[in-house]
Amino acid sequence: MAGANKFWKKGDWAAYFGLLANNLTNLLTMVSLLLFVVGFPSEIVYGRIVPGFGLGIFLASCCYFVFGRMLMKETGRMDVTALPSGPSAPSIFTVTFLVILPVFKTTNDADFAFSIALVWCLFEALILIIGAFLGDTLRKIIPRTVLLSCLSGLGLLLLAMNPMLQTFETPVVAFVVLIIIFLNWFGKSPIFAKIPTGFLLLAAGTALAWIFGLQSPEAITTALQTLGFNPPEVHVDSLLSGIPHALPYLASAVPLGLANYIFDLENIESAHAAGDPYKTRSVMLANGISSSIGAFAGNPYPVTVYIGHAGWKSMGAGLGYTIATGTSMLIISLFGIGALLLSIIPVVAIVPILVYVGIVTANQVVRETPKLEVPVIFICLFPWIANWALSLANNVLSAAGTTGQAVGANVLATKGVYYNGLVHLGNGAPISSLMWGCLAIFAIKNQPVRAAIAAVIASLLSLFGVIHAGTVGFAQPASMQFVYAYLMVAGLFLVKYAMDRSKTQAINDDQAA
Repeated sequence: MAGANKFWKKGDWAAYFGLLANNLTNLLTMVSLLLFVVGFPSEIVYGRIVPGFGLGIFLASCCYFVFGRMLMKETGRMDVTALPSGPSAPSIFTVTFLVILPVFKTTNDADFAFSIALVWCLFEALILIIGAFLGDTLRKIIPRTVLLSCLSGLGLLLLAMNPMLQTFETPVVAFVVLIIIFLNWFGKSPIFAKIPTGFLLLAAGTALAWIFGLQSPEAITTALQTLGFNPPEVHVDSLLSGIPHALPYLASAVPLGLANYIFDLENIESAHAAGDPYKTRSVMLANGISSSIGAFAGNPYPVTVYIGHAGWKSMGAGLGYTIATGTSMLIISLFGIGALLLSIIPVVAIVPILVYVGIVTANQVVRETPKLEVPVIFICLFPWIANWALSLANNVLSAAGTTGQAVGANVLATKGVYYNGLVHLGNGAPISSLMWGCLAIFAIKNQPVRAAIAAVIASLLSLFGVIHAGTVGFAQPASMQFVYAYLMVAGLFLVKYAMDRSKTQAINDDQAA
């Protein structure tokens, strides 16, 4: 029993359900987009992509479990929490809309679009593998406050905001679940303390959803039709056939690959701050290799270190939840039972857990940040807020059958919607948040040379459209203003450096005299 307790704790139950729900949501989102937006054949979606999707997550989860065991042996601690694994959520939309959809609509060849997407994923994986050898160096160069502040924006806006909106769409279910979370995980006096909180949340939310008629037996009947065994297959031929034609679509892989790389750095730093110092190189290699194997098995969506380690750790999770989630995702993907689970257990009963994880992730940076550096937290939030608002605005405009360009930025500005600002600040948010965090912290700590270097890097990223642009491209007209602006900022910091040196020299001369 002691051996079992080493790898499974009471807190693993809640973490398991929360992480599984997030992964399931991503899986079902991916399936829905491919089937109903792209119009992909179901045999490709359920027969090729979904099994590879589950395999990639399972492999990464196995690696994280092993890393957790190794850390437990190295430190002699029993409170080690394994890293969470999952798909790169932004890549689900990027690969679908920037790669699969345009290729399929242009060629009407699903096999060809599938092969191009696999090459794209493999390219993403190579960025992680190559970057694994630079990760520790970058973690030393980039201040912890910046990494954790960027992660707080990701946690609040990408992980917690939409679940909070879902909570307020269905308050008769989600409010009770959210308050139980406040009592049991934030508070010191839990309600129904003898029942694992994860079970309590699911039981309460599911019961309320069925009582208020939000779930239906018909949905279960429909979900049963998706059941069936689909083992992963090797798709080397599809990969090889797509390589000669994939180059035009790889441009979008560069900024997203860099963003995934930054996500990994931030999540590894978050785990380190929470007391679990995982090795950057090992984790990133695991992600890159798992994504590569997943691509060969038919999955075009890379895996990553999922956000929320601090949240899962605060629940008392250990090593078991991540391997249990990976195993469950593999089984669900192989047998197509994800829709069945969600037809029984409503998403709205689970999303408050993601709100909790997002809050804990954001709270971590508040605890870890020196008072002088606190403004950096809020500066890093702005790109994430703009990114979320831009996605919301674009979705609203799309639902109305139009676009921001068609309506016109000037017209939107008269209504208080600064659409061009959203486009520039929101695009490339993972990296621009990092760059502005560096600029802010180096300015606050009066490190003008480091700040000037950060400004030059930001200028180069703008030049290639990695940040502040809707698409990657060299010296795009709309991007050049940012190139010049960052160079001017670099010049300002160099002037500050020269003035500081002159002032120091004058003080030294006075003391010598």
